Amino acid sequence: MDPQIFVFGVILAATILFLVGRPRYDIVAVLALLVLTIAGVIPADEAFSGFSHPAVVTVAAVLVASRGLSNAGVVDVLARLIGRVGTHVSRQVGALTGIVATLSAFMNNVAALALLMRVPIQLARRDGRSASPLLMPLAFASLLGGLVTLIGTPPNIIVSSFRADALGEPFSLFAFAPVGLAVALAGLIFITTVGWRLIPQRESQSSREALFNVAEYTSEIRVRDDSPLIGRTLQEAVDTVDADLVVAALARDGRQPFVPSWNEVLRSGDVLVVEMDPEDLRKLSETAGLDLTGAGEELLGIEGVSVQEAVVAAESPAIRRTARELDLRRRYGVNLLAVARQGQRIGERMKDVRLRPGDVLLLQARNESVLDRVRGLGLLAVSGTRLRFGSRREMLIAILLFGGGLGMAATGIAPVEIALTATAILMVLFGLISLRELYASVDWPVIFLLGAILPVAGALETSGGADTIARMLIGLGDHVPVSATLGAVLVGSMLIANLINKAAAVLMAPIALSVASSLGVSPDAFLMAVAVGASSAFLTPVGHQSNTLVMGPGGYRFADYWRLGLPLSALVAALGVPLILYFWPL
Repeated sequence: MDPQIFVFGVILAATILFLVGRPRYDIVAVLALLVLTIAGVIPADEAFSGFSHPAVVTVAAVLVASRGLSNAGVVDVLARLIGRVGTHVSRQVGALTGIVATLSAFMNNVAALALLMRVPIQLARRDGRSASPLLMPLAFASLLGGLVTLIGTPPNIIVSSFRADALGEPFSLFAFAPVGLAVALAGLIFITTVGWRLIPQRESQSSREALFNVAEYTSEIRVRDDSPLIGRTLQEAVDTVDADLVVAALARDGRQPFVPSWNEVLRSGDVLVVEMDPEDLRKLSETAGLDLTGAGEELLGIEGVSVQEAVVAAESPAIRRTARELDLRRRYGVNLLAVARQGQRIGERMKDVRLRPGDVLLLQARNESVLDRVRGLGLLAVSGTRLRFGSRREMLIAILLFGGGLGMAATGIAPVEIALTATAILMVLFGLISLRELYASVDWPVIFLLGAILPVAGALETSGGADTIARMLIGLGDHVPVSATLGAVLVGSMLIANLINKAAAVLMAPIALSVASSLGVSPDAFLMAVAVGASSAFLTPVGHQSNTLVMGPGGYRFADYWRLGLPLSALVAALGVPLILYFWPL
C-alpha cells in the first residue's frame, strides 16, 4: 500500500477515536504511533523520539513551574483583589478575564483557570446570582492569554518546534506577542463589554445550599439493640441495603463524630449520619433495626473533615464510570454526597450515575487529604478551599525564579526548555514544590499524546501527505490572494481545535509548512496562523479543557458556547490574518 494512503488512513482512524473519546486520547496516539512503526512508515529507532522533543519537555516544565507559583501564593494574592471590584458584572468580568489572561500568557492556561475558577463562583454566591456570566468569559480569556507568549499554550510550543526543524531556529519567547497581544486585548474588550451579555442566563443554582440541598437527604439513625447490623462491618451493612446509601459519619459513646472506615464494626447505640432518599431511609429503618433520631446535616462539618465541590475534568479517570466502579470510599477515602449536571442535581441513585466531563461532585473527605485525593481523581476543586497565601519570602523566591527563567529564554542565554526545566528544579530545591508535587504537576496524558503524535506528524510530512493536502488547498485557491489561503489555514486550525484540540497544531503545522513552500513564501506567517487558530477553540465544551471545566458550574448547554464563541472566533480570524501579514510579511 502507498505509505501516504496508509498514513492518511491511520490519522483518519485516530481522529475518529479522538472524537469518540474511547480509548483515551493518549492511548489513541500511542496506538497510531505503534501501527505506523510496525508498518515501517516510522523507523523503529525514531518511534519514541517525540518523548525527548523540546516541545514535550517545555510543556512539562511549564506545568511544574505553574505549581510552584501556586504553592507560593502568588496567584491567590491576585484572586483576593478581584473581590474588591464591586458587584457589577462588567467590572467582575473585566477583572477576572484580565488577570487570567495575564497569568495564561506565562503559565499553562488550564492551570491558570483552575487557580482562579473558584473566585467567580464565590462572587456569584456572594451576590446571589448565577455564575454563568462569569465562568465562560474566564475560560475563553485563559485561551486568549495563551496567544501572547511561546509558553502560554502548547500549540505555540509545537509550531515553534516545527519552525526549528524547518529553519533551524525556533520562535523566541515573545515572538507571538505582536499578533497574540493585539488579538487577546481585542477579545477581552469584546467579552467585557458585549460578549458576556450573549451568554444565556441559566438559572442554575449558584449556591451550594440550592444546588446541593444535603440537608434534605441527610439524617441521623441509631443502631438499636436488636438490629441485625450489629457485629457487621460497615461494608457488609451497606452491601445488604438495596438503596443509594452514603455513610458520612459515625458517632459513638458521646464522642466526637468521625468518618468510619469500611472495616468499622457496628455496635449497639452507634449513631450514623447517612445520606439517602427519605422513603428508602424509612424502609431501611423498619427492616434493619434502626431508629431515626433527626437531621444530620450539622454533623457533616465535623472536625477534621471537609465537604468540597469539584468538577470532573475532561481527562478524569472517573469519566463514564460510576461511584460503585470507582470504589471511592475504599480506594480514595472520599464520600460522594451528590452529583449535579448542567446546574441541576441528579436525582437518580448516585452509585449508578456514570460521570461526564463537567459534572459537579459534592465530596466529603479529611481536610488534610481532600485536595490530593481530588487531584488523583482528575477533579478540579472549586469550593471548600481557602486561598493560600505563602510567606513574602516564598512569593519573592517564586517570582524571581520564574522571572529568571523567562529572562534566560528571552535573551537567548538558554533555550526555553532548558531555562524552564532549571526553574522547576530550583523551585524544588528551594522548597516551593515537593518531590511528590513535581511529578503530580505534570499532565502525563498530554505528555504521552505529544510524545506519540509528533512522530506521526513527521510521518505525514515524510510520506508526502502534507504536500498533497497543501496542493489541494492551493488548488482550491488558485484565483484568490495568498492572504485567503492564510485565512483558510487559520480557520481550518480553529475548526480542528474545536474537535481535537490537543492534536490540531501537530497535524496542521506540517501542512502549513508545505503550503508556504509550494507558494514560495515565508513559513512564519502560516505557522503563526496555525498557532492562533489552534489556540482559539471557543465553539464547543470539548474543544479545550478550560471550556469543559466551566460547563457544569455554569450550567451551560452544548449550544451555549456558540452564542459567545462564534462572534469571538470571527473576531479572532478577522484580526488575526491582517495582523499576521503585517508583522510576518510573506
